[in-house]
Amino acid sequence: MNRNSSHQNPMHSLILAGVGLLAAGPALAHHPMGGATPSTMTEGLLSGLGHPIIGIDHLAFLVVVALLAYRLPGAARWLAPAAFVGGTLGGTLIHLRAVDLPMAELLVAFTVVAGGIMVLFKLRTNAASNAAGLSALLAVAGVFHGYAYGESIIGAEATPLVSYLIGFSMVQYALIAGMLTGLSMLAVRSQGSAARLVRTGGLGAVAVGGLFMAVSLV
Repeated sequence: MNRNSSHQNPMHSLILAGVGLLAAGPALAHHPMGGATPSTMTEGLLSGLGHPIIGIDHLAFLVVVALLAYRLPGAARWLAPAAFVGGTLGGTLIHLRAVDLPMAELLVAFTVVAGGIMVLFKLRTNAASNAAGLSALLAVAGVFHGYAYGESIIGAEATPLVSYLIGFSMVQYALIAGMLTGLSMLAVRSQGSAARLVRTGGLGAVAVGGLFMAVSLV
């Protein structure tokens, strides 16, 4: 019992920390450079690296992507997260093209809630068709998240823009891959602990996404 509890506590702590940061000021979570547009390659890279981590709603969805991809077989487990990252790139470029996406923040929060529910309902993704469908859904969700990312880079020159895109693409995939690897290693030791961690992550995503939806609707 003690060993299983030790595996759950870090996720519980992460969820509590995320809720605390949300309460402290969700609007600041979307501005790694303090709201200033990056003007150098380094600033663009740092802003790109920080945006998916500082934004609690975006970080929660990265957890969701990892938990959903964990159930995929073989190479699909690693390709589905790539589809999401590709979607975020597309969403940022859409924003930079001055295309208006109404209620973008609400849509981001909705993806977190919907993704958490999919995790809790143990979406069956063993078939290749289901894996492709999940990848497509993640790509669409990525467009919404990428659109939100685009707000921080509007007006930037080409160099910081490219480094920004590289930064948030790298950090997103690295975080998802790291969570996938850790969860797979845990499952080897204890399938029960891995299942509980997946469920806890799903519940946390629903809670965080619900809070952000409430804030967006106020």
